[in-house]
Amino acid sequence: MTALGLLQIALYVLVLVALAKPLGAFMARVYQGERTFLSPIFAPVERIIYKCSGVDARSETDWKRYAAAVLLVNFIGFLFVYLLQRFQHVLPLNPQGMAAVTPDSSFNTAVSFATNTNWQGYGGEATMSYLTQMLGLGAQNFLSAASGLAVLVALIRGLARRQAGQIGNFYVDFTRGTLYILLPLCVVLSILLMSQGVAQSFSANKTVELLDPVTTAEQVSQQTIPLGPAASQIAIKQLGTNGGGFFNVNSAHPLENPTPLSNFLELLAILLIPAALCYTFGRMVGDPRQGRAIMIAMLVIFVPLTFAVYLAEQSGNPRLDALQVDQAASATHSGGNMEGKEVRFGIAHSALWAAATTAASNGSVNSMHDSYTPLGGLVPMWLMQLGEVVFGGVGSGLYGMLMFAMLAVFIGGLMVGRTPEYLGKKIESYEIKMACLVILIPPVIVLVGTAIASVTPAAVASVANPGVHGFSEILYAFSSAGNNNGSAFAGLSANTPFYNFALGIAMWTSRFWLMIPVLALAGSLAAKQTTAVTAGTLPTHTPLFITMLVGVVLMVGALTFVPALALGPIVEHLMMIGQ
Repeated sequence: MTALGLLQIALYVLVLVALAKPLGAFMARVYQGERTFLSPIFAPVERIIYKCSGVDARSETDWKRYAAAVLLVNFIGFLFVYLLQRFQHVLPLNPQGMAAVTPDSSFNTAVSFATNTNWQGYGGEATMSYLTQMLGLGAQNFLSAASGLAVLVALIRGLARRQAGQIGNFYVDFTRGTLYILLPLCVVLSILLMSQGVAQSFSANKTVELLDPVTTAEQVSQQTIPLGPAASQIAIKQLGTNGGGFFNVNSAHPLENPTPLSNFLELLAILLIPAALCYTFGRMVGDPRQGRAIMIAMLVIFVPLTFAVYLAEQSGNPRLDALQVDQAASATHSGGNMEGKEVRFGIAHSALWAAATTAASNGSVNSMHDSYTPLGGLVPMWLMQLGEVVFGGVGSGLYGMLMFAMLAVFIGGLMVGRTPEYLGKKIESYEIKMACLVILIPPVIVLVGTAIASVTPAAVASVANPGVHGFSEILYAFSSAGNNNGSAFAGLSANTPFYNFALGIAMWTSRFWLMIPVLALAGSLAAKQTTAVTAGTLPTHTPLFITMLVGVVLMVGALTFVPALALGPIVEHLMMIGQ
């Protein structure tokens, strides 16, 4: 590792933490219905939306009606994106004349964007019209992110309220999350990205003459440059932890991510809202220490694993060193594995992006994970397998971590013989059952899906690299789908009927089968009376609890996935070093 690389990672973490607190406080005010500096602009728009849609902003619902609203809105979004793809060839804003997308790919993509996964088995610039990208995929990025925020806010209300039968109004939470949080941030980020050269237009692709023609079997003197409204879509894909690329190679594309500054801004956007939500949580439950404790626990896991990826990639491949091959792509990089990485970003920012995007269920990439060293690829895979709770998706990451927090206090309660409590609410059998569903459903989906794919001929035929690396590609794909991440090892040809349907089912199940238990738990907690703090109450803001929480997250992740990881990246690493 180089001093410059370490400095880049440290600077990123410092800026992230500095921005998280003011944004978190702002989001708490939004969801508590308080006036903000954006109220003069968006409050009239908000009232018009409620009036046109017949929503009473003062009414609230129980958890069942809240869950029904979540499922209804997201199912409508799924259906709309599916139909838009199927009929894009007869719709406007299709200057390239894109054909209708196949049924299985349309299903997979519609599920993917409805679940905030944004897994892509297609090339964006060669498959989707501008209308589909904007009205379908771009709009769905807002919808899925706002839904995750709303479910989290409902859970926080369940923890904060006493003997209440309601946990809020989904349509109000959804609207406020979109208007006051996602939309303004996206406008600012879009402008900043356009200033760096990110494409934003409705023009058709441009064909230009090469200054230096390339001669292969024949002389190539022209190049087609893809265009389109990319900057606006990239802003929400990062801020909403969606991750779907406007272009095929995602954030490695020079028109999606052209400069080191655009790279830093997009990378910051990935974790900004998930980090800020920790402070939102502390403010809304009336104890900022609780939010700081969760934030510290996330950083304690994230930072060392980021350095682990960086170390693995900077160490390079010993097989190439033995052949005296210079693994650096240029004189600006001091050795290390540069395969699959952009020279303009280098190893440090590529490793940081790989860790951030898999920690945050974002899924965008600025380098190809399939080209990482075995251990360098293992860490991003394991970050997903931890349940996407280390920052995680917008909303979903924090409510997943809160499930682990409740499990941690349950284990602590068993140790001292007391009924476990979290924020004054007794955590009893019902709450633990719901928390365990949220924690265990993704691993079941990942492991069962990987097992089925590993013995299915149609699935194995899509593997580009046979052997242990091929197994890693399959395991990574289902880890990504089963945890709503969306990134891929890139060596798996996943745009086939088997993977489109199998991964689509995995994405749908892992998104909404988790939301429903979370909302059920919110309803149960809201109905409980708050108990007084006594000498036997386990404080949940101390270093001891943070250590317990980190230990529970890592232990569950290790016990669940180490056997599978041993069959893939761990064996591949031993083969690489000659063991």
